[in-house]
Amino acid sequence: MIDMWTRIERKQFSPIYLLYGIESFLINGTKQKLLKNMLTEEELDFNFASYDLEEVPIDVAIEDAETLPFMGERRLIFLHNPFFLTSEKAKSKVEHDISKLEAYLQEPVPYSTIVFVAPYEKLDERKKVTKLLKRTADVLEAKKFSEQEIKAWIRHRAEANQVEILDDAVEMLLTLSGTNLMMLASEIDKLALYSNGCIDKNTVEILASKSLEQNIFSLVDKVMNRKIDEALRIYYDLLKQNEEPIKILSILAGQYRLLYQTKELMRRGYGQQQIATYLKIHPFRIKLAAGQAKMFSEEELNKIMMWIADADYQMKTSGLAKSMIIEMLLFKIHGSK
Repeated sequence: MIDMWTRIERKQFSPIYLLYGIESFLINGTKQKLLKNMLTEEELDFNFASYDLEEVPIDVAIEDAETLPFMGERRLIFLHNPFFLTSEKAKSKVEHDISKLEAYLQEPVPYSTIVFVAPYEKLDERKKVTKLLKRTADVLEAKKFSEQEIKAWIRHRAEANQVEILDDAVEMLLTLSGTNLMMLASEIDKLALYSNGCIDKNTVEILASKSLEQNIFSLVDKVMNRKIDEALRIYYDLLKQNEEPIKILSILAGQYRLLYQTKELMRRGYGQQQIATYLKIHPFRIKLAAGQAKMFSEEELNKIMMWIADADYQMKTSGLAKSMIIEMLLFKIHGSK
């Protein structure tokens, strides 16, 4: 992905791009880079087009691509939802001339760039058109990053802001803000403004925002380490931010469920990467959960999950204040350690 973005920034354009996967931040980021680097604002009205292939036949888009650019050097065309690249049944009644597309892919015109935007986790590799497209296009698979990939991306984002980010600051940022790329991008941009050319761990600790999930992770960590005062401080801060108690309880339940699942899978001999794949959770979250899970027995986690279920029932049936129910739950978990 970084290599593709670098080529685009250097104005080394390909005639065909294929952007597929479920990480929308990467796909949207690539689209924005193409728009910014390929066309001026004046050229957008004449040389840019966007089609939804669930509504428009591919023939129309190809004819557009074969039209010479007006008042510029290149045409840029986005083709969204190319469902014919997947094994899914068509939701649309639009008929596509796939043979015409295959012919174009083998001989694209030099003055147009077509970008296939496919928000699908998998493409059907058995189809001739999919094989041909992947062979002729500049391909971005927008999948969830591994821990090393996300750290490389963070450094690249910092460099784009003309600052350096130290290794321990990268670790701290992931711990505090999670692995959502949109949130990380916002945090890095903010940190760059307040740094003096270098983002260090201390800057991240002071300025980085925490996601709700990371706040809950920290809350659990404080309870486990018998720091109930700090855990309650986090909880009260969440209430001041107008987070709903029932939502906090739901994420708290998810965190303890993750600890239980991680502990059980580790007991069966699974590695952290295997657990991440099995649970479809980012490996960095599994790395953090594995550290916390060691502090509990399975019996303790079962007991806590029962207490959380009981708290959920009380929220829905009793007249007690929902915020107080969670507060009592935290004291109960703290007292069990």
